[in-house]
Amino acid sequence: MTKALRRQLELTFENNIAVYSAHLPLDLHPQLGNNAQLAAALGLKSNQPFFEEKGQLIGVKARVSLPCNELDRKLQKALSGPVKAFMFGPKKTGTIGIITGGAGSEIYKVAKEGIDTFVTGEAPYWAAVAADEFGMNLLLGGHYASEVFGVKALAAHLSKRFKVPWAFIDCPTGM
Repeated sequence: MTKALRRQLELTFENNIAVYSAHLPLDLHPQLGNNAQLAAALGLKSNQPFFEEKGQLIGVKARVSLPCNELDRKLQKALSGPVKAFMFGPKKTGTIGIITGGAGSEIYKVAKEGIDTFVTGEAPYWAAVAADEFGMNLLLGGHYASEVFGVKALAAHLSKRFKVPWAFIDCPTGM
C-alpha cells in the first residue's frame, strides 16, 4: 500500500466515511447505472442495452431523431461543462449509443452496431479520425463528468431505502 493510499483510507476511517467502488456494475445497471442515468438526463426513452464487455451489455442505445446541435446542447447541460463534438455523421441522429467513461477507443466495435452518434467520456486521438471515416458523430463529455450519474443515483436510492443521509463530494479534474 502506498503512503498516499494509506493516508486517504485513514482519513475516510477517521471520519466514518464509507468507501465503495463498483465500476462496471455502475455502468450497466438498467435504472441506476451511469449510461441509463445519462440517457435519462438527455431525455432519451426506450433505451436498449448494447455493447458487450466481459460478457455483459454495458452501454445503452436509443433510436431517436434529434438535431445534433440540440444533443450537444443537452449533453453540455447534463454534464455541466464543455463537450468536444466531432460532427462527422448525420445532422439528425438515428441511433445514439452511450457508454460513459473511456470507451472512445471502442469506436470500431460501436460502429459495427449501427450507431451513428456515439456519446462517451473520452477517446484517443485516432477515434476522431475513425469517426470521420465512419461518418459518425462522436461527443466526448469527459471521463469523470460522464460517470458521476450512477454514483449519485445509487446514493439517492440507498438513502431513500435505508433512511440514511448522503453527500456527493465532487472532485472534477477536467478530464
